Amino acid sequence: MIQRLRSLIRKEFIQIIRDPRTLVLTLIYPVAMLFLLGFAITNDVRNIPLVVVDHDHTSQSRALLDAYRNSDYFVLDYYANSEDEMEYLVESNQARAAIIIPPNYGKQIAAGRVGTVAFIIDGSDPNVSGTALTAAVLVGQAQATKITASRTRRPTQAQLPVDVRTQIWYNPEMVTAYYMIPALIGLILQFLTTMLTSTSIVRERERGTIEQLIVTPIRAWELVVGKMTPYVLIAFLDTIEILVVGILIFHVPINGSLTLLLVLCSLFLITTLGIGLLISTMANTQQEATLTTMFTLLPSIFLSGFLFPLAAMPGFLQVASYLIPLRYFLIITRGIVLKGSNIQVLAPEIFILCIFALVVMVATAFRFRKQLD
Repeated sequence: MIQRLRSLIRKEFIQIIRDPRTLVLTLIYPVAMLFLLGFAITNDVRNIPLVVVDHDHTSQSRALLDAYRNSDYFVLDYYANSEDEMEYLVESNQARAAIIIPPNYGKQIAAGRVGTVAFIIDGSDPNVSGTALTAAVLVGQAQATKITASRTRRPTQAQLPVDVRTQIWYNPEMVTAYYMIPALIGLILQFLTTMLTSTSIVRERERGTIEQLIVTPIRAWELVVGKMTPYVLIAFLDTIEILVVGILIFHVPINGSLTLLLVLCSLFLITTLGIGLLISTMANTQQEATLTTMFTLLPSIFLSGFLFPLAAMPGFLQVASYLIPLRYFLIITRGIVLKGSNIQVLAPEIFILCIFALVVMVATAFRFRKQLD
């Protein structure tokens, strides 16, 4: 019995060794999970991009801005000359908050009265907006206390000399469902399309039907289109299903163009379907294809801003997130649904998704052509 069992164990080890790529994936997978879970899972947001609209340009306004700069919560990345420019920077996700200092702020502080400033917060991400809201008020109060302590006479009013009036845009109540439902469109589309298509060519090879495709006069791009079309239709049905449930059950507002959203969903689908087909051409077995798919999906979940804000992650993970197509699609869906963004505002993300789609489809067609030849 022991001899039979030993032979069976030896046979299983031989099979594992004969499939080295699957073995490597199983060894790398836990390490990748450890890095992603250890570094990406955090809500401790720092370095929030802040746009400044300073109509005062006095020593008092500069002191207030220095207080926000030194707080470690905000990075004063942009200086706008008007509210319209500020609004564009916030809507396009270049800045997540804005401070507006009125022209009479310095005079009010110098005269011993209350200086009022406006603080705008992008509420499309409740994690970031909650931190920004708390930090904006606390920094303003700390600066007010500093001004009060520096005055030679006691203030005649109980109110602090700096009044920071906050306003949350796009999601004033910071409802999590408004933030998550648009993101789920991208995540579900990527999960379903990549998972379904990643096993398609491998399944043909394992069933022996790939030889029938090889002997036909079919071109590589025709095979790609033929493989993708059914999954595109299924994915569009899933998109409409998510939108309907989100609107009817979770009351998610659609502030932008639904047509634009569906068109850009098709652009994202080209990328995800291409990734799935590319995996399918490289994998030797369905098990290997499934593991590779999961290996690509995990970074998309953690490094796209789906669950955790990118601003809270280490610098090297923020750089790595630029290689994740889902990152750009989440900006698109949240921008259209919550902010009502148009194609001009979303142009950078659309351009990058076009590059991803082109690269992936060319690589997939090349792999198909190699196999058909």
